[in-house]
Amino acid sequence: MLEIAYVSAAQSILRDRVSAVFSKTGVVKNGDRVQILERERRFVRVRTASGAEGWIEQRSLVPQSVYDGFQKLAQQEQHAPVQATGATRNDTNIHLDPGRETQHLYQLNQGSKVSILKRDTAEKTVPGAMAKPASTNKNEPSKPAMPLEDWWLIRDPDGHVGWVLSRMVDLDVPLEIAQYAEGQRTVAFFVLNQVADGDKKVSQYLVVLTEPKDGLPFDYNQIRVFTWNVKRHRYETAYRERNLNGIFPVTVSQEDFGKEGTLPVFVLQVKDDNGNLSQRKYKMNTPIVRRVLAPGEVKETSAPRKRARHQ
Repeated sequence: MLEIAYVSAAQSILRDRVSAVFSKTGVVKNGDRVQILERERRFVRVRTASGAEGWIEQRSLVPQSVYDGFQKLAQQEQHAPVQATGATRNDTNIHLDPGRETQHLYQLNQGSKVSILKRDTAEKTVPGAMAKPASTNKNEPSKPAMPLEDWWLIRDPDGHVGWVLSRMVDLDVPLEIAQYAEGQRTVAFFVLNQVADGDKKVSQYLVVLTEPKDGLPFDYNQIRVFTWNVKRHRYETAYRERNLNGIFPVTVSQEDFGKEGTLPVFVLQVKDDNGNLSQRKYKMNTPIVRRVLAPGEVKETSAPRKRARHQ
């Protein structure tokens, strides 16, 4: 049985011979499936699904195992809730795992729309850079050889799922709330519901934020709920919570609370100091946001919060 490979380059030409002078026998594009007929140093001769044959550089192909890895990842994450949407800043590779040196197959063009599913970190590797040696001073804490950078697990419009460098994606944070980030990085946002203001509908938001740097041990550490004041026609911060050790996903839904009616609900996943994961549920009865305690759960005491108004 012939070996199968997939084209990882944006586009490559097929040539009739491996030499400086050659004739073009066909063109393959990103994601195309090809059969490998012959190998010669850094080139391989392939046959496409349409029957075209020719030589292509080995570096433009990935093996069947990489393709299968992407298929498995897409299957695993098919029900993962979307945390945010965004667009790519530049042409970007989709990797099978977080990290610049990991296998990649699919490519996104600049401006491609993506859905954010999860976050992870990987060491920042720079070609030709030497790793810093670990400290020999026992009194100094051990430092990582390389700084960490954030990666997003994304789903593209074609249904491909994989990892992209987070700085290559600009999140589509609504402009009306983006201005209130106060120097923090927005990493997720959700429409909780809409309210009527005259003849228009205005969205009310849950916004998830973190410190503006990569490599943090949590996905987020702050949340804010923005509600719309229909009398003053402006957004106000109805709820704010800091110092969270939050882990994706955040989920948003609706729930029936009897006399209060059906209200927006959101659930956070938070780690404690021992690394144990627990869930916190909240409900919003505009403009009031309150914790919904599970049976036996005791509410933590905290100072009362004042609602902030935004001009």
